[in-house]
Amino acid sequence: MYGHHNHGPQGHSHAPADFGRAFAIGIILNISFVAVETVYGLMAGSMALLADAGHNLSDVLGLVIAWAGVGLAKRRPSRRFTYGLRGSTILSALFNGLLLLVAVGAIAYGAIGRLGAPQPVAGGTVIVVAGIGIVINTATALLFVRGRKGDLNIRGAFLHMAADAAVSLGVVVGALAMIATGAYWIDPVISLVIAAIILWNTWGLLMSSIKMSLAAVPPGIDPEAVEASLVALPGVTHVHDLHIWPMSTTQTLLTVHLVMPDGHPGDAFLFDVQNRLAHDFHIDHATIQIELSDAGDCQLHPACDV
Repeated sequence: MYGHHNHGPQGHSHAPADFGRAFAIGIILNISFVAVETVYGLMAGSMALLADAGHNLSDVLGLVIAWAGVGLAKRRPSRRFTYGLRGSTILSALFNGLLLLVAVGAIAYGAIGRLGAPQPVAGGTVIVVAGIGIVINTATALLFVRGRKGDLNIRGAFLHMAADAAVSLGVVVGALAMIATGAYWIDPVISLVIAAIILWNTWGLLMSSIKMSLAAVPPGIDPEAVEASLVALPGVTHVHDLHIWPMSTTQTLLTVHLVMPDGHPGDAFLFDVQNRLAHDFHIDHATIQIELSDAGDCQLHPACDV
């Protein structure tokens, strides 16, 4: 029985890109805007504006969590944390999804309370303040746009800011409708619509982060295709103990046992397998064990009772 452990041709170069400056700018801009929006929301008597401020505040906390996750992921491995703290990016993405759900609940609660007793709203003030929010949140979202597809954690930050821009736009539309019709019930209704939109956009992030935290095979990787690719290797008669899971929001690990009755083919074979896994399936870190005889499938195989 032989084992081989590979980091891939790129080593650990797939660590999260440095978005430190984007996080810092986003946090400063948004915490300042929360203070302004809260004051003018109270002055204008707008539930929608106050809901927007509350959502912005949750997003500031979300940015802090995401930034902390990215920072922790850069910590070097230790004797205790042999993978480093790369998994913190998964935890921060999960916390961000949960935080967005809390924000949705708070907005909906306040809007439902106001819906039964609509109050006059200073529409002009609401339009100006929410308009500023659109600019700030859109600008912040653009800081994360290049990383939203490659890193679930950065995607969470992007969704926070994009959702905030949508919220502010909804507030402006609601204020214009109130000025035109004098119907102040529009203010809480707009808040409820915004809450529903945020929930819809958040659900995918939350489900993805939950699956990652449970070590599910990352989306985009077909485990059956990976197994077929390994079985097709020269000299391999059987594959078992195949596990694929995320080490972070950007890095994927694999462990596998290859049954090769003719013996260990050498390191060149193992490096070639690792290169194929990296190229074909974007699996960064592979540990491969060679066995001369089939010792039986892992108890964690889907067909086995654990």
